[in-house]
Amino acid sequence: MTTQITFDGSKLDWEKQQNLIPAVVQNHLTGKVLMLGYMDPAALAKTLETGKVTFFSRSKQRLWTKGETSGNTLDLVAIDQDCDKDSLLVQVIPNGPTCHTGTESCWEDGNAHSFIDNLTNVIISRKGQSAESSYTASLFERGTKRIAQKVGEEGLETALAAATNDKEELINEASDLMYHLIVLLEDQKLSMAQVNQNLMLRHLKSK
Repeated sequence: MTTQITFDGSKLDWEKQQNLIPAVVQNHLTGKVLMLGYMDPAALAKTLETGKVTFFSRSKQRLWTKGETSGNTLDLVAIDQDCDKDSLLVQVIPNGPTCHTGTESCWEDGNAHSFIDNLTNVIISRKGQSAESSYTASLFERGTKRIAQKVGEEGLETALAAATNDKEELINEASDLMYHLIVLLEDQKLSMAQVNQNLMLRHLKSK
């Protein structure tokens, strides 16, 4: 993935932080916080130039591109400064686990998950269970055609709610549609994260 991100690092308060700015790295697709690193002006410049997130390693005392040995690089999507101009939020697409321990994040259980992520995990956990145990399990057992049919039905009901300007019903039907769509994607061994990434790539190409 290539990027043409522009950011004016001269506005940062480098002196306040002894020329090192903390950079919080966030998964652009899920919102999950992945790691914390530090950037000096050279690391920021290299990140913007290459599109691969680069830090200043305080232990090695040199520039360090994340994944330079493991291959688990971070593709830059966006970068922003906070209100005090002394920290950065770096949004990325990770290529593999971010933490050196092999986990997705350096925080074991400290990341905020969207409810869509939580719902997806519940849906995945119901796959293969007895059809009597839950509605979700019964959908999986009935197969792709029935799940696809439900997506079509809920899509029509969502459209009708909008056409009649019934906002409360629109929220209800849109929720049903999203739920059944996630079930269909999981049935096909796909995910909302892949849909999110596809939408993001389309957006970047349209710029």
